[in-house]
Amino acid sequence: MSPRDLLLGSFQAALAAADPLKIVPQHMPKPPKGRTLVVGAGKAAASMALAVEQNWPGKAPLDGLVITRYQHGLLTNRINVIEAAHPVPDEHGEMATHEILKQVRALTPNDLLLVLLSGGGSALLSLPAEGIGMEELRATTRALLKSGAPIQEMNTVRKHLSAIQGGQLAAAARSPVLALIISDVTGDDPTHIASGPCVADPTTYQDALDILRRYAVDAPRAVLDHLAQGAKKKIAETPKPGNRVFSRVENRVIATAQQSLEAAAGFFTKEGIRAAILGDSVTGEASDVARVYGALARQVKHRGQPWAPPVALISGGETTVTVRGKGRGGRCAEFLLALGVNLAGADGIHALACDTDGIDGSEDNAGALLAPDSLKRAEKKKLDAASRLNDNDAYGFFSGLGDLVVTGPTRTNVNDYRAILVL
Repeated sequence: MSPRDLLLGSFQAALAAADPLKIVPQHMPKPPKGRTLVVGAGKAAASMALAVEQNWPGKAPLDGLVITRYQHGLLTNRINVIEAAHPVPDEHGEMATHEILKQVRALTPNDLLLVLLSGGGSALLSLPAEGIGMEELRATTRALLKSGAPIQEMNTVRKHLSAIQGGQLAAAARSPVLALIISDVTGDDPTHIASGPCVADPTTYQDALDILRRYAVDAPRAVLDHLAQGAKKKIAETPKPGNRVFSRVENRVIATAQQSLEAAAGFFTKEGIRAAILGDSVTGEASDVARVYGALARQVKHRGQPWAPPVALISGGETTVTVRGKGRGGRCAEFLLALGVNLAGADGIHALACDTDGIDGSEDNAGALLAPDSLKRAEKKKLDAASRLNDNDAYGFFSGLGDLVVTGPTRTNVNDYRAILVL
C-alpha cells in the first residue's frame, strides 16, 4: 500500500469510528409514557436524527426538528431536518431555533426531550438574545472567527448572546432531557459543544466581555451594551452549576476524537506500522503546532527517537488560524503547508491533515496531503510555499498540486485528524 493510500485509509477508519448511524443506536433511550420530542443541531444532526428514526419503536410517538448545515441534510420521515448557514448563522437557523424552543416549552413531565448535538451547533442553533439582532450576531461571529480565539472562548461569548445556549434549552423543558453528543472540542466537555444548550454554564457576561477585549474583537455596540448590562447583573445570567433544573438532564458524549484516533491507530497496526497517538486535544496556532511536529518527525526519521521508523504520528484536536492574509484555506491545510515548509522536502515523511466533518474551515475540501516531493512539484508550478503560507493560502497551494482531500459532507464531526507517516 502506498503512503498516500495508508494515510487516506487511516482517515477513513477515523471517520467510521464516528459514524452516527453506527454509534447512536447504542445509546437509544426507552420511550416515555408521553411523547418524545427530538431536537438538535450540528453537522451530524441529520444522520443522528436518521439513526434515531431507524431504531425507534414504530408505535411510540416521535417527532421533532433538527438543524444542520446546508448540503448536510438527509431524508427523514418523523423528524424534520432544516438546513442553515455555518459558520456564520443566518435567518433560517434563527427561525428553526425559535420553533425548537416553542416546541420544547410545550413538553410535559411525562414526555422526553431527546437532544442531538454535534460540532457546528453553536452557529446552527442560533437565536439571539433579546435586544440583539441577527446581523449583529453575524458580525460578532465573523470577528471572532478571524480573531484566533479558541472555540471554548468563542462559545463563552456566544452563550451570552443567545436565548437557547448555555443551558437555556434544558431549562425551557419540563420533561426529562437526554442529550446525545458527538464531541468536536478538545477535552470533550459538553459545555463547549454546540455552546452547551443542555449544560450548566460556569462562565459569565464578564468573561465574555474580557474575551472580546483580549482578542480585540470589534463587536457591534448592541452586543457590547448587552454584555455590559449582564455584567452589571441587569440581565439574568445563564443557568449555573447547582441549578435544580439539571437534576433531570443527562448529557452523554457518544463519540470523541480519541475513539477515532484509536481506530486509525488500529488501521496502521494492521498494516504493520507502529502508531503513536500524540494527543486528542492538540491546540494552538496551526503553524506553531506544525513546527513542533516537524521537529518530532525529523527526530524519528534521523535518530529513531522516540520511535524507530516506520511509525505513524497521529493526533486530534483543534488548532486555530489568525487570519492575516487574503488567501483561502482552513486550519488543516494551513498546518500541512507549515509542516511542508518546516520539513523542506525531508525524504520519507508523508502527512495528511483533515477535518472529520469534511470541511476545512469554509472550503470544499476536508484537508490535504503532503509528500516529500510536494515543494519541488510546487516550484515547477510557480507555487511558493512560504509566500502562500504568509497569505493564508494553503488551499490554493494544495489545489495547485492536486493534493486536496475532498470527501463531501461526512455528517459527523470529531474535530481534526492529523497523521505524519515516517518511513
